[in-house]
Amino acid sequence: MFEREAEFHSQACPRAARPLTEADAIDIWIARWLRIPRKALVARYGCDPRRIYEVWWGEKFPRSRELAVAMFRQRYPDLVERTDFGYRRVSRRPRHPPDADQVAFKFD
Repeated sequence: MFEREAEFHSQACPRAARPLTEADAIDIWIARWLRIPRKALVARYGCDPRRIYEVWWGEKFPRSRELAVAMFRQRYPDLVERTDFGYRRVSRRPRHPPDADQVAFKFD
């Protein structure tokens, strides 16, 4: 189990290819909400990236998301208010207003 992103990366050692377990799926969800890059997840679990997406899409371990939300609330109570538990990944890039010299199109 990892406390924050730094600890997750310190545990990211390549593993032999093996099937993902439900515990792995829960950690994959928590890593997503901690904004751990997909590449780090693939390296940590030694799997094809499609296996990570199968967890996120609910094809494998569909109950893991619910369990991960409960576990996230226990492990990181200070981050619950700032975390979006939705399926869509929120970009880290800040949205900047357009520059004055940039053309803005408005569609009504």
